[in-house]
Amino acid sequence: MKEKFTTICSTCVPLPMENVDTDQIIPARFLKATSREGFGDNLFRDWRYDKDGNPVKDFVLNDPTYSGCILVAGKNFGSGSSREHAAWAIADYGFRVVVSSFFADIHKNNELNNFVLPVVVSEPFLAELFDSIAADPKTKVTVDLPSQTITNLANGKSEKFDINPYKKQCLSEGLDDIEYLLSKKADIEAWEARR
Repeated sequence: MKEKFTTICSTCVPLPMENVDTDQIIPARFLKATSREGFGDNLFRDWRYDKDGNPVKDFVLNDPTYSGCILVAGKNFGSGSSREHAAWAIADYGFRVVVSSFFADIHKNNELNNFVLPVVVSEPFLAELFDSIAADPKTKVTVDLPSQTITNLANGKSEKFDINPYKKQCLSEGLDDIEYLLSKKADIEAWEARR
């Protein structure tokens, strides 16, 4: 069982790049591991570190100006291959929410399966959010799963977002698919007994 997801209020890490694919999120050479732990160390590896393994000073994850558990990304986040390791890396790094105006479907589902909430917003809302963070890196955003709203606290603007009702329930209860099925064991057994 994972931590239950209700409402998160956090500063944000801005990544205003479009078409970020899963190979950029976690390069293929790091896919040998089968455990989910440790992938956060290599999140955006080729942008975070130079060829000698030194941190690239101006990459956002190396900039102490920005912090928080919300990643704000450009349009078309998670395109490319369907590797679940990309979602593992995002979750292992500590992000609980990724905000974008468009996600690749498979990556979006992989994030949900790894207890990371992908929030799809309009392009104007996303642009204003990037502007707010650029003007003040301490800008906070509230993501309210029960009401399915995201609010930019710098300007007070909110938008509703969609989520599959089943996945919303899993996040709210901190259950993965197997844990959800196990939580229904008594109901399943009662149904079988009636048949």
